[in-house]
Amino acid sequence: MKILVINAGSTTLKYQLIDSDSEEVLAKGLCERIGIEGSRIVYNSSKTGEKKEKVFDIPDHGVALQAVIDVLVSPEDGAITSLDEIGAVGHRVVHGGEYFSSSVIVDDQVIKKIEECSDLAPLHNPANLLGIKACQKLMPTTPQCVTFDTAFHQTMPEKAYIYGIPYSYYENYKIRRYGFHGTSHSYVSKVAAKYADKPVEDSKVIVCHIGGGASITAVKGGKSIDTSMGLTPLEGMVMATRSGSIDPAIIQYIADKENKSVDEVLNILNKKSGLQGLSEKSGDMRDINAGVAEGDEKCKVAFNTFVYSAVKLIGSYVASMNGVDVIAFTAGVGENDNLARKAILESFGYLGIKIDDQINDKTHGSEAVISTPDSKVKVVVIPTNEELAIARETLDLIK
Repeated sequence: MKILVINAGSTTLKYQLIDSDSEEVLAKGLCERIGIEGSRIVYNSSKTGEKKEKVFDIPDHGVALQAVIDVLVSPEDGAITSLDEIGAVGHRVVHGGEYFSSSVIVDDQVIKKIEECSDLAPLHNPANLLGIKACQKLMPTTPQCVTFDTAFHQTMPEKAYIYGIPYSYYENYKIRRYGFHGTSHSYVSKVAAKYADKPVEDSKVIVCHIGGGASITAVKGGKSIDTSMGLTPLEGMVMATRSGSIDPAIIQYIADKENKSVDEVLNILNKKSGLQGLSEKSGDMRDINAGVAEGDEKCKVAFNTFVYSAVKLIGSYVASMNGVDVIAFTAGVGENDNLARKAILESFGYLGIKIDDQINDKTHGSEAVISTPDSKVKVVVIPTNEELAIARETLDLIK
């Protein structure tokens, strides 16, 4: 069966067409700048593999999806001859609140619940819904399924997800830790568990999904028991432009000192902080590493703070699980930055972790064990594949 995976953002729409039997990616691409001047679709020709780009007006997600379909069935570049070849569509939705602990088939009630969660993810859920509704309109008889970023973390115990604020805020507004990157953490933890030399139900895995957004999750017995992102993706470790966890009083302090609103301060914490704010140069770790090599002191501060924030989280999850069998790195920095990986792992010699520097240095975007054979904890790099995970979940739902 061919499954179309859609990941709709506020101004983007990513897609992959996956053969569920072979798990081969038959087609993939991206519509970007939707509703903005200079919109375009970028894709790889399924016939030649050549990367192509078409610049044209894409005012909304319906037009974007039609552009995707036109490419998919194109005689010149397409992977299929008719939409009838698509057996199902799998969608990524960021926030499912407490409503969803697994993937579901879309119906009116599911759409209603996603809408109700939109105030928890105002930049993402409405865009995700636009993608779903566009697919429903263009493919009305094709099953639509959704996989939630928050679903994997619904197994967290109350002591991990509850905040130390009046309980009524949880009862009335569902203010709690939800966690994100769940699809990635689920996929990577399953792969990582194979390296644990014990049954999944007995394994203890820490997944470090470190990219522009970064989150770390403790996975015990195949289930998420704690994760670093919270009610929103702002909590946790220092990220590209997000501050990560801070003293909440800082918000009021900055607002008072600079005569800013809460919204303005939160915008700073989300978009102008993290690596970018500390280095005053860039939120891209490649630029930070280059700055460190050149002796830039603020880049050194940014790098060291980023690393230390990861170290503290990993250490806390070792404690919460009373040990760890496998530490897995994934996403942009986790998969490609050997310097950041090494710096993070240097703090865990007490666990008996030993890194093979030669393998670590040459591992970029490929699956590899970067610890030595005598390391007491295995450390692996595992490229995340959220689209494949969504395709698998979709197939399981419609079987």
